[in-house]
Amino acid sequence: MAPGLVETTTQTTQKLPIEKWTRPEPTKKDLDWAPLATIDLSKFDEPGGKQELAKQLYDAVTRVGFWVVTNTGIDDERVLRQFSIGNTFFKEDLEEKRRFPCNFAEGEYFGYRENSRWIGDTGVKENVEMLNIHKDVPAWKDVGRHRVTEENWDEIRTFHRDLWEKVARKLFVLISIMLELPENYLADAHAYDETSDDHLRYMIYNVRSQEEWDKAQAYSKGGHTDFGSLTLLFSQHVAGLQIRTPEGEWKYVKPVSGGITCNAADTLSFLTNGFVKSTIHRVVTPPKDQINTPRLGLLYFSRPGDNTPMRTVPSPLLDRLGLIPEEHKDATRPVPTGTEYVRARVKDVHHKTVMDKREGTEFQYKGLAVKNYYD
Repeated sequence: MAPGLVETTTQTTQKLPIEKWTRPEPTKKDLDWAPLATIDLSKFDEPGGKQELAKQLYDAVTRVGFWVVTNTGIDDERVLRQFSIGNTFFKEDLEEKRRFPCNFAEGEYFGYRENSRWIGDTGVKENVEMLNIHKDVPAWKDVGRHRVTEENWDEIRTFHRDLWEKVARKLFVLISIMLELPENYLADAHAYDETSDDHLRYMIYNVRSQEEWDKAQAYSKGGHTDFGSLTLLFSQHVAGLQIRTPEGEWKYVKPVSGGITCNAADTLSFLTNGFVKSTIHRVVTPPKDQINTPRLGLLYFSRPGDNTPMRTVPSPLLDRLGLIPEEHKDATRPVPTGTEYVRARVKDVHHKTVMDKREGTEFQYKGLAVKNYYD
């Protein structure tokens, strides 16, 4: 069978049991938490609700880059079920996990990312594993699916789409309003049914010793910005995520019960010529009372696709601010698509066996540039 294709043989084995996962206890350490805006999406469909939420979101999107959404209409039992599915996958043997690896040579991020890459010459490997699951759209019908994904596909794909419809789409509408664009402009540019590399991610930071954490972080602080347009992160209670605030300080992101932490990413910043902030963030050593707890993650990444040109959007607000370059007003001028940029970045960062130190460098692709590995 060709690599990456869905296996169609009938399985006679019993369905893989999904053990219920619950969030660990929050840290008791008094950490320096970042103050983030909270956007109540239950107000989205109220009269004038979208306009009011857009005003509330303005500072978070343009200055901070991170915020929290609540009352999304996605029940927490469904969220915990997805955590449980992800946790079940990471407990599978390596042979099963390796069946469908990410094709980093082509910049493709669907499938399993193994924690096999060395961190420079430290003698320490990365402790992160991921399983990235594509949208249920015709373009990806032949993408390989692991056993746990295949057996729970209807549940996963429904959750996948609901995250887009109930959260990502609404945030794109709010940002479009902010930019004085038609309400659906950015949602259409990231349309779920179009070909793009959106994915649901199960992720785990495996336990490592304090010494291993120290060696890894002495090599590189690991600060980065995300590749796509929007990232949605579900609370899992193990502290470690930090953002660099507008004042240049590193502060922790506090889990919010029933909330989703959101951040803008590079391609949305490119589409607004820097008006939307793609914030630097990193994961550091968990607090002492959580260092022996695996940090399980559940995330959704929205990325522009084949039909979205990476040029500044025709926003009246951006035009007044002088943020639309003259060459971007010419819609016939060739520019890379969202898919082209994201895949080039994925290949550059992940297609290697050793993580190199990149402080002070930047990644460039056809006129798009982003700094690498901030300290």
